[in-house]
Amino acid sequence: MIRTIGVTYDNEVELNESIDEVDFSRYRWFWTDFDQPTDHELQHLAYTFQFHPLAIEDCIHRLQRPKLDYYDDHTFFVTHIVREEEMEIIKEELDFFVGDNFVVTFHNLPCTEVAQVWNRLLAYRNLEKWNPFYVFYEVLDKIVDNYFPLLYKIEDSLDRIEDNTQNKSMDHLMDELFDTRYMLLSLRQTINPMRDLLYRMLNSHHLNEVMERREYFADIYDHLIKLSDMVTANREMTSDVRDSYLSLNSHQTNNVMKVLTIITSIFAPLTFIVGIYGMNFEYIPELGWQYGYFLTLGFMAVIAVVMFLWFRRLGWFK
Repeated sequence: MIRTIGVTYDNEVELNESIDEVDFSRYRWFWTDFDQPTDHELQHLAYTFQFHPLAIEDCIHRLQRPKLDYYDDHTFFVTHIVREEEMEIIKEELDFFVGDNFVVTFHNLPCTEVAQVWNRLLAYRNLEKWNPFYVFYEVLDKIVDNYFPLLYKIEDSLDRIEDNTQNKSMDHLMDELFDTRYMLLSLRQTINPMRDLLYRMLNSHHLNEVMERREYFADIYDHLIKLSDMVTANREMTSDVRDSYLSLNSHQTNNVMKVLTIITSIFAPLTFIVGIYGMNFEYIPELGWQYGYFLTLGFMAVIAVVMFLWFRRLGWFK
């Protein structure tokens, strides 16, 4: 679907659902949105707007790294939107063609950020401050703001893993932990390039419109720096939690091995005594004792108790 909002020279908004019927010369500036376009509608990028073939190729072949490219009458931007579905990060690409009197957005999946700004523009009365780069700023701001809830959700998940209030098994916790690390890695692969994109924009000598609104785009850049730091901190936290669980697991294994060693040590002399009396010889001096059996059991019990008390004194049971 292709739809267009045109702002006339009288600052009136007109909505056009069919691009074939749009007279772009009537508008001071316009916004055309390619929402999940068909192959036929894709041709308008080349024939109607005459965008560069390389930029069109970047739109078709997803996912490109967030970036910007300069062309004669416009600048091409690639941005990333992230969604969370069943503990998995889903990335979506949103492309912008921004010129002096137009902005064209392109996305192959439904985009709530575009829809929010689109509806806001339709409902807005004072359009003096609106222009193509302001639309670009508004959508970009929504994209970055929507990174935060997802990252906060990951932080809550990490807190639950660390506290383990539900007493989940070690294997289950480790699976959740590695899923979380993978989500953080996917976020880092989006947030860091987006941060670099904003840095290039703020330090570009070609984007005068960005310089005019530098404080707005700088605010987005600050948010991306904060997000990048949060991702780094959370990945370090997952490493700490992983190491803690592995150390705890090793400690528990050592305790089990220590208990087994103690039991083996206690029963070793007892087994030795039993082994002696289990030998098949007819003449063993103690075999003729009337109370030899009970004396042997008592001697074995004394050995077990003495060894137990000795091991406890050595601190083996702590």
